[in-house]
Amino acid sequence: MQNIPVIKDSNGQIITDSIEEANSFNFYYSTIFNSEGNVPHMQGKNTGEPFTIDIKIIRRRIGAIGKNKSVGPDRVSEEILKLGVEAMIPYLARLIDITINNGTLPGDWKRATVSLTHKGGDRSLVTNYRPVSLTSVVCKQMEHVIASFLRQVWDKNDWLYEGQHGIRLGYSYESQVITVCQDIADSLGNGDRIDAVTVAFRKLLI
Repeated sequence: MQNIPVIKDSNGQIITDSIEEANSFNFYYSTIFNSEGNVPHMQGKNTGEPFTIDIKIIRRRIGAIGKNKSVGPDRVSEEILKLGVEAMIPYLARLIDITINNGTLPGDWKRATVSLTHKGGDRSLVTNYRPVSLTSVVCKQMEHVIASFLRQVWDKNDWLYEGQHGIRLGYSYESQVITVCQDIADSLGNGDRIDAVTVAFRKLLI
């Protein structure tokens, strides 16, 4: 579905076969990302009430879906969901409810169509491309339901540190930058010493 750019192999030779090009990307990404088999199995103990589905969240999220979103491996498009939203909501809620409360995922929700995005630099190098995974649209609705529930729990129990700007409504990287700049300005105004540590993770190997 996507034209793979002209790339070079480990010896610097141009690869012309599309299958070999795809295999080169697949081999590189398999070395820097964990496979499911390498992730330790974690099983939590459910001691609370069953997870309940808020239909209003599903309706709101489907209404906010853009027009040009790509479909995942299950071939279910956002347009189909938007056209039949009221008829589909009860079934989506039931499917999400069964999935969450039983700790299982349909097979199609575990698959992804991988697209390539050039990060910059030499276009013939595999390392200069970032994979973008196109997953199931329906699965994304479940992710939004879970995220909304978690935010409610965090807010209710006041679990998040006040300096946490990510994954919080009303906060963003802009508000974080403004806060940091204000802290630096206050420190300079008070004649205090300023120490800063920045960390950038390019890839994680386990």
